[in-house]
Amino acid sequence: MLSLHTLKKTPGARKRVIRVGRGNASGHGTYSGRGGKGQRARSGGRAGLKLLGFKQTLQRVPKYHGFKSKRARPAVVALNVLAAAFNADTAVNPEKLLKKGLIATARHGVKIIGSGEIKKALSLSGCRVTAGAKSKIEAAGGTISA
Repeated sequence: MLSLHTLKKTPGARKRVIRVGRGNASGHGTYSGRGGKGQRARSGGRAGLKLLGFKQTLQRVPKYHGFKSKRARPAVVALNVLAAAFNADTAVNPEKLLKKGLIATARHGVKIIGSGEIKKALSLSGCRVTAGAKSKIEAAGGTISA
């Protein structure tokens, strides 16, 4: 029957406390497990050492270089890249550009620039287009919608 006087401790539930400085027979006598003299034998002697070690860790962290602009820029795609990636009479939008791996993210929009040539008729939607790119796309028979 379970009573207060029959309760047993769960093995390993409480760790045995080591009482230091209570006689040499315990193995933790005279110097209380701190060894002889020195910084680590003193009270609070290890705290500063931790900070010294942290300095080395901090020095290993790479420095921040350069400048990151807060102004969001659109992902840029050139006309010759579009011509190589898509067949004629294909609808091109930011999702398709992402799927093909031509842009990393469409979060800040996509802009098509007019470098290179295009001979295929592509229908672009959801992309900003430069004036030069617009004239080349329309000359090839393509369309641009907002």
